[in-house]
Parts: sequence; C-alpha cells; structure tokens
Amino acid sequence: MSGIYIHIPFCKQACHYCDFHFSTSLKKKEEMVLALAKEIEMRKGELLENHFDKLSVTKSKIETIYFGGGTPSILSVEEIQLLIDTVYKNFDVVENPEITLEANPDDLSDEQIIKLSNTQINRLSIGIQSFFEDDLKLMNRAHNAEEAKKCLETATQYFDNITIDLIYGIPNMSNERWLQNIETALSFCIPHISSYALTVEPKTALDKFIKKGLVNQPDDEVAQEHFHILVNRLQEEGFVHYELSNFGKPDYFSKNNSAYWLGKKYIGIGPSAHSYDGTNRSWNVANNTLYIKSIQENQLPSEKETLTTVDQYNEYIMTGLRTIWGVSLERIEKEFGPKYLEYLNLQSQKFIEDELLFVENGILKATQKGKFLSDGIASDLFLLNLE
Repeated sequence: MSGIYIHIPFCKQACHYCDFHFSTSLKKKEEMVLALAKEIEMRKGELLENHFDKLSVTKSKIETIYFGGGTPSILSVEEIQLLIDTVYKNFDVVENPEITLEANPDDLSDEQIIKLSNTQINRLSIGIQSFFEDDLKLMNRAHNAEEAKKCLETATQYFDNITIDLIYGIPNMSNERWLQNIETALSFCIPHISSYALTVEPKTALDKFIKKGLVNQPDDEVAQEHFHILVNRLQEEGFVHYELSNFGKPDYFSKNNSAYWLGKKYIGIGPSAHSYDGTNRSWNVANNTLYIKSIQENQLPSEKETLTTVDQYNEYIMTGLRTIWGVSLERIEKEFGPKYLEYLNLQSQKFIEDELLFVENGILKATQKGKFLSDGIASDLFLLNLE
C-alpha cells in the first residue's frame, strides 16, 4: 500500500512562523493545477511492488491521497476534483481510500463545506492553531477566532473524520489559557488533534520580530508544560497519543501520516514535494515558475538521493521513537545486522537508566517523560559510520 501527497503552493497570506514553500500570488493557480495533473500522469509507472515469490511486478495500491500545502482549500472544488480524478485514472486506488484536504477556517464557508462533502474527500485537516484572537494575530493567521468555531460547527455536521491543528508554547500563553484551547477543541467532539510547539524557523517573520525584541522568544520549559497538559487531558478523553504530535481516537489515526512513520512508499506531487520508494528519496524544485515550466516540457524537476544503510537506520530510529510502535530490536538485527543492535543497546542504556526510554516485548519506546524529548534522544542514538 502506498500514498500520494499533492502540494498546493498557495496561501492568502504568510503566517509569521511558517517556512514551507508557498506563494501569496495566485496568478499561476490555473497553470499550477494543470501541471499537478500532468505530473500525476507522468508518474503513473512509479510505486511498483516486487513479488519475489512469483517473480512478478505489480502496481502498488494507493490507500491515501493527501492535499497539503500551502493552503489546498484555496482551490475550487472543481480543481480539487480534477486532481482526484487524475489520480484515479492513473493509479490503482483502493475501494475506500483516506482522502484528506488541509483547509483554513476562512475558506470553509457553509456552502464550501457542503460542496466538499459531495466529493470523495472524507477527511478534513483544519488549521485552527488557536481559538484566541491575539494568538491568531501574532501568528498572522488569515482567520479569526469566531471563524474557527463557526467552521467546526458546520464541518462536524458533514464530516465524521476531522483533525485540527493547535499550537502550544506561544509567548505569554499561560497554562490556563492553553487548557482553554484544548477544552474548546474537545467541545466539538472531533476524533483527531495534531499539536505542535511553536518553533522559530530562520528567516521567518517571527524570527525577525524576536531579534528586534518585538516578540518574546518561546520558552522550552513552558512548551514542555503545555505538552504534558495536552497529553494528560486528551488521554482522559480516550485519545491515543500515537505519535509525538498526533492524538487520535481508535480508528481515527491518520493513515497518510502513519504511512510516513512506518516507512511506506509515497509519491509527492508539486513544487517542493518529497517522494520515497523504499530506497531512494527525491524532491521537486521549490519554485513555482520552474516547476510549471519543467512539467510543461515533460521533465520532472526533481533531485534524488539513495539512502545508505546508516541513513535508513537513523530514519527508523527517529520515526520509531516518535510513535507508539517504537523501534523493534529484532528488526534492527534482521535488517541492519548485529553491529547496529549492539550500538543501539549501548547508546540507549543511559536513557533507559534516566527513565526516558524503556524496552517492552523487544520494542524500544519513549516513556511519558521521554516523549517530548524523543527527537533529541533519537539524534543521540544516530550513527555516522559503523565501518
């Protein structure tokens, strides 16, 4: 099983914290949609499965289609439908795929939600970020707090599978205020929440404001407190903390994102989109004009790297420790060899002693205390060369 990610590189305005690839000019939107459709068609021969027992090759089935960005909800329903139809024409799609559309509240009018509910889209990922007006202004979000609540009131009537994004660790956000954000989200009975600490990426507007002293630097200790409040409150409500930043009710985990963490193959369509075929990682040029021109000339504007054994080991450690599935010690030995297992056991010992990691049924996992630090722990378990 595989997935297709479609990057829509347009936004109404730039959020102050965002360093993703997008443009606030919509002049090339129609050309871009046609180029995306053409890239889907150009790549229909990818995602093949080798069946060594039968000495045959078949197309991998597509179980997820994900519209990310940017702001995919900036497209018309007709443009979205064209891209879905193009995937169906060129790939073998399972009977009930998970089809997710990332959307901003200001795009989700009642009329638009009803239109989207009549397409094959069956999952909405709504970028709420906060239910407080001054937080949204600080982040330069295009919607306001009232729109955030209004769109959820309507969306929950037409979609069963909804996830929202929330950001914690915002400067001057108290624990009480963060808990209010969580309680507001819970009041809509949505089955999935993705939540991230506010990070300061280089060259973003937020980075510049902090350097000028206009905004306080986010506090790591405050972010860690917010994280534990979030984990405890959502677990009380029956959410499973299945990945560092993701919480889902049973049967509502993101199939698209879980595929990334479990090392499944996927194709990334659009400028800056990444792809993975099990051995190689590739990425498209992060420039809308160059992307469109290349596709029109029947050229894929991408670069590729072949992952070494060490790269694959490091990626498995990173993704494994972020999830409830952890790192299988048996898999480390089988896929990478006894030297890798020996190295992992040695490096992880101090974290086990500090109660940040533990081993259960041959699986290395982060403890509750270690989850917030899992990325840092993983980097300490990485290796450069075993030779």
